[in-house]
Parts: sequence; structure tokens; C-alpha cells
Amino acid sequence: MVDYLVVGSGLFGCVFAHEMAAKGKSCLVLEKRAHVGGNVYGEEKDGILIHRYGAHIFHTSYEDVWAYVNQFVSFNGYINSPVANYRGHLYNLPFNMNTFRELWDIVTPREAREIIARQRAAVQGEPQNLEEQAISLVGQDIYEKLIKGYTEKQWGRSCTELPAFIIRRLPVRYTFDNNYFNDKYQGIPENGYNSLIEALLDDKDLPGSIEVRTGVDYLPVREAYAGQAGKVVYTGPLDAYFGCRLGRLEYRGLRFETERFDEANHQGVAVMNYTERAVPYTRTIEHKHFMRGNAAIAEKAVTYVTREYPADWKPGDEAYYPVNDQRNQDLVAAYRARAEKEENTIFGGRLAEYKYYDMDDVIKSALERAAQE
Repeated sequence: MVDYLVVGSGLFGCVFAHEMAAKGKSCLVLEKRAHVGGNVYGEEKDGILIHRYGAHIFHTSYEDVWAYVNQFVSFNGYINSPVANYRGHLYNLPFNMNTFRELWDIVTPREAREIIARQRAAVQGEPQNLEEQAISLVGQDIYEKLIKGYTEKQWGRSCTELPAFIIRRLPVRYTFDNNYFNDKYQGIPENGYNSLIEALLDDKDLPGSIEVRTGVDYLPVREAYAGQAGKVVYTGPLDAYFGCRLGRLEYRGLRFETERFDEANHQGVAVMNYTERAVPYTRTIEHKHFMRGNAAIAEKAVTYVTREYPADWKPGDEAYYPVNDQRNQDLVAAYRARAEKEENTIFGGRLAEYKYYDMDDVIKSALERAAQE
């Protein structure tokens, strides 16, 4: 008998388990995959830390969350400054004066504001779809070159078929600032996210205990664990918990192809977005550039690049992005109503809440939920 049965070893589950063990409680963590860490899990190849499930860049303005993670690992101060590639032309992201200079050969914020204002006027009244919403925010040129193709690949449908609310706002900066995030604290753990997960699950200096079992798919065997815990902390898919009896929630999937190159530097940047629809992948990730400050890795004549392909999702695939259309929002509301009636069960994390969470929000949510126990 344990105090908490934690289903899933992503950030929510690991933070929650650590906090409960710090309070003297016992936790059993069950993980379906062969490894812990959820989607922040990484692999090492030739000394390079590979983000196996896509790029994960930590950024936060929460002072408490930043202080919390720095108890366990040191961060390298990496700043995300991606580049967009449209038909071989490169543009800085997010949309800023460097982007506008390349687009329109201008040099002042006033010129950029005037061009965007003129182009935004093409949409009158309330935007009816994502295309109109995007044009009403940033104008036709930015939409056509840097949003349209990328978004249609990401969601697998035309922008005119996507609801306007998917893009409620688009960041536009009238400064020469390529820092993608506005958050005060940014970086990647110097030894990778595995080191953070391992530290969270390490109970040797805690009054409570944490046991981890990998390769255990909880839902098919949940009866075997019935009565073995005071509470269940469930971080898996919300609809699956209820047997998908109301219908399946939809996701977009991803597929990754990683290639080794015998060169020190392949694309010159960690993240390059390919915004043309004809290019089948949305972005390429050169992992060694995430290892800021590691001169030995930077100079090494080997590098790894991952191509990230959006994919149709089907049950059994890894679920990456919730499809936030009206049908899914209505369905998840119905499942949440059922979840609220479940006794001695805590639902948390991106899958159990059907939300696209940044890592700091997941950690903050887990800390707040643990504090309530």
C-alpha cells in the first residue's frame, strides 16, 4: 500500500512524486514507456544530447518555478532564436525588425508599422477563419511567407478551414530582437532533461519514498492496482481513462527523422522552420546548438539534425498537440465533468487536461496540486 500511485513519469508526475516524498509520503510511479521523463527524455550520441521527442527549451517568468528547478540542475542560458526558411530565403523569428528588413528592405519601426497597417486593412469585420485572423494581425506578406504553409502542415488542413481562435494573437516586435521568448529566465539543463527527471525521482535524501516501474501500461491493468494506493495521480489521456465512452479526443502527431553529419556545424542554428507548404517537414533541429557554452561539443566534427514531420494521429500514437476546435472543446468539457466526480483521483498534465502546456506551467501546476495535498 502506497500513499500515491502516479501514472506517468513526465514533469507533472515527477514533480508531484518528489513533493509528496518530501512530505514523507510513499509514491509508486508507473510509466508506459521503457524510460522515464515523458517527452523531455533525451538520448546521447557522440556526446550530443538529442531531444528525442522534439525541441524542449525551458523558459519562465515564474520566480518560484525557476528557483525550484535550479535546486536540481544548472541551466546553460540558451536563448531560442529560430530562423524561418521560405524557398531558400531566411527570416528571423519571432516577427521583428530583422524580419521586416529582410521582407521589405526597410530600416525603421515606423515603416514597418505602416506596411503592416495597410495590409491588415484587407480584412474587414470579424475574422471568420485562421487565414483572416492572421492577416488581420500581421498582414498579407507575413501570413503568406511565414504562417500559411507552416500552419497548414502543422494542422493538416487549409487555413481557411481552421477556426480563427487558434491564432488569437501573434507576437510582433518593432525592435531588432531575435529572442523568441519574452520570459525572464531561459535555458536548457547543462546535462539534459534526464538529469532533472533523475533528480526529481531520487528519494535517498527524502523522508518518503519513490518507486518507479517502467514498461507498465496502467489502464489495461488498473484493476490489479486497485486498493493499493490512497490516491491515484493520473497524467495519461483523459478520454482513455474513461474508455473513450463519450468519443475520442483528437490530436496531431509528429514523426522524427534524425541524421548524423560528419561536420561541426550543419545549419548554423538550433531551430530552422520551413514555412513553405511543399517542404514536408515543419522544422529541423540541430541538437548540438542547444548545448550552449560547451566548446568541446561545438568544435566536434559531428552533428545530428532531426527533421520534424507533422502527422495524422491515430489511437496508439504519441499524442502531441490537442486539436482545439469546437468539437474537441465540447468533448473535453464533458470528460472534465466526469473527472471531477472521480474520488481519490488527481488529473494533471497536458494529456489529462487536454492542454498544450509549456514546461514551466506543468511544473507550476504540479507544485500547486501537491501543495493542496
